[in-house]
Amino acid sequence: MFDFGAAQAIDYENASLSYGRYRIKSSLFLAGKRVFDILMSLALLPLLMVFMLTLLVLNPFYNKGNLFYVQRRMGRDCKAFPAIKFRSMRAATVARSADDPLEVDRITPLGGFLRKSRIDELPQILNVLRGDMSLIGPRPDYYDHAVHFLREVRGYRQRHSVRPGISGLAQTELGYIEGVEATRRKVSADLYYITHASLKLELWIVWRTLSVVLRRGGA
Repeated sequence: MFDFGAAQAIDYENASLSYGRYRIKSSLFLAGKRVFDILMSLALLPLLMVFMLTLLVLNPFYNKGNLFYVQRRMGRDCKAFPAIKFRSMRAATVARSADDPLEVDRITPLGGFLRKSRIDELPQILNVLRGDMSLIGPRPDYYDHAVHFLREVRGYRQRHSVRPGISGLAQTELGYIEGVEATRRKVSADLYYITHASLKLELWIVWRTLSVVLRRGGA
């Protein structure tokens, strides 16, 4: 389904990277995508409430600190927004990037489970309902890192022409991305997603997301 070779073949040095070129042009698709986002997020609200109540009981013993962690991330049109997650790191250290692999030793035992199962990202359905995010789209980066990539990675600005997603093509196909060179590959996948947006591709990414989560859960 995903022709990663085609995505990597985008010639960033010579191709026009005009902002308008990398927008989803079908208004019908965008409207349907937004309706789906809202309906699915509303359907997941009871599940979010169950995990919130469960963590309120467990956190004092296994993950002391606030229930939520809010991080400034770069969203559509490169604007900052507060991304909401269940906290997975020790409260004294969460001021640093929660996605930093060097922070693994600061992840609590319960937080490790939340990350592995992706439950820590469930509160982002609130971001979806607010209109900050979509269920599927380019994953939003920590804002300070994103500002750096705007200068260093060609095409990085264009990936912000759509709402960022809780899951996305680059996330399922490339996994965790760190550094400028890896971010270039992520941008390739994100621009491929934007220029090939369709119901079929959305459903394929949903399936890939579920398969990745289940595979990690069984690891």
